[in-house]
Amino acid sequence: MKNEFPKDFLWGGAIAACQAEGEYDKDGRGPSTSDIHVYDKNIKRNAIAKEGGGTLEEIKFALADQQGYYPKRYGIDFYNTYEQDLDMLAELGLQTFRTSISWSRIFPKGDEAEPNEQGLAFYDRLIDSIISHNMEPIITMAHYDMPLHLVTEYGGLANRKVVDLFVKYAKVILERYGDKVKYWIVFNQVNLVPTVAFGSLGIYEGQAENMEELMYQAVHNQFVACAITKEIARSVAPKAMIGTMLADATYYPATCKPEDVVYTMKKNRMQYFFSDVQLRGEYPGYALKYFEDNGIKIRKEADDDRLLAENTMDFLALSYYYSRIVDAEKNTMSVNSAEQNPYLEPTPWDWRIDPLGFYNCLSQYWDRYQVPLMIAENGFGALDVFEDNTVYDDYRIDYYESHLKALKDVIDDGVKVIAYCAWGPIDIVSSSSAEMSKRYGFIYVDIDDEGKGSGKRIKKKSFNWYQNVIKTNGASLYNSNPN
Repeated sequence: MKNEFPKDFLWGGAIAACQAEGEYDKDGRGPSTSDIHVYDKNIKRNAIAKEGGGTLEEIKFALADQQGYYPKRYGIDFYNTYEQDLDMLAELGLQTFRTSISWSRIFPKGDEAEPNEQGLAFYDRLIDSIISHNMEPIITMAHYDMPLHLVTEYGGLANRKVVDLFVKYAKVILERYGDKVKYWIVFNQVNLVPTVAFGSLGIYEGQAENMEELMYQAVHNQFVACAITKEIARSVAPKAMIGTMLADATYYPATCKPEDVVYTMKKNRMQYFFSDVQLRGEYPGYALKYFEDNGIKIRKEADDDRLLAENTMDFLALSYYYSRIVDAEKNTMSVNSAEQNPYLEPTPWDWRIDPLGFYNCLSQYWDRYQVPLMIAENGFGALDVFEDNTVYDDYRIDYYESHLKALKDVIDDGVKVIAYCAWGPIDIVSSSSAEMSKRYGFIYVDIDDEGKGSGKRIKKKSFNWYQNVIKTNGASLYNSNPN
């Protein structure tokens, strides 16, 4: 039917191990970068510049701290409740489920000679359960969950030795699960630096005099790790599709002044840099010029260029939540340097809702790369009010309806989209603010910002709405009364 999505389209949801699993010290798991993100009740929600981390001294303090509350150590107890949670998500109708493997469950310190069999056994059970619930598993290998030992003792991915340690980890899980998992995302949101330079790259504040150079060196090493992972997958998991992932940062110019338009193009291009390298197989000239102009020198090993050229990624996964604008007179090339669009409505975290931006960015990526796209994250974080044993979240329904219609328009234009994963189909700890009160789910979890509550799972109003969207393969989006 005209209003239906393609028959092979996968409707799904996505979470991350470090935001959901809990049991941070069970069955041999070691400390990870996620475990030291403390909850701050005075956090300024519209001004979050980084997710956890700090200086080396601050990291060590947080690891030993007995006073602060670190929500990602506990999540929503998914480690113990995954069967019941997957039952509810299967009832919701999910056809695919994206989650991540906690690197520090498999190699607790990151540099052990042998993997932790207890950690592997947990993911045996989890992946088998996902499949038994008739969901296609999508697995992220590293979702802000690096073993903390690799940060404090090695300096994270800025150290080339950590590439070898990651590749060893990747090979273990590809060999273990390659016959069960088709879709793999190597690193979550590779471009979201410096905001998540700690969780993604394992680099800490004050690690080098030139932190931007260190960051791009770690990014290069991350590219190489992805390429080697793809090369290994060809032999140990030949049916696997290996993808990279961006957090969309496609900007609009603040005005039609040529200065704003050209500056915005240059800023957007430095976001495309991350996928240009991984999908086109080489460093683009504009990035090389940026490095030269800013005194950044990237150290490459002899085989790096070959690895990047011969092992491009199979698909591009994307997260999309909002859009922003750029003013040539006000902004810099830093990813955090942008303005809010006065024509768009804000959320409590000042994320400006923009379904047309969804259509715009997906169209740009397809035109640029012509590779399959996956919506790895999209959703609406809100301060839900629990009343009458539910949440009346019409605002979430409105958000999804407008974005899914934009996605359908993209697909009608001929763009190949593999899957749509709603972010946090069940409430989890926020990645950016470590809050539980920033809720995305179709399922309410009775846990508050300090970890208190029954943990009970309760369907929100949006549960039945998304269930019907999936059941009708999107046709219900075009009913006169979609709610």
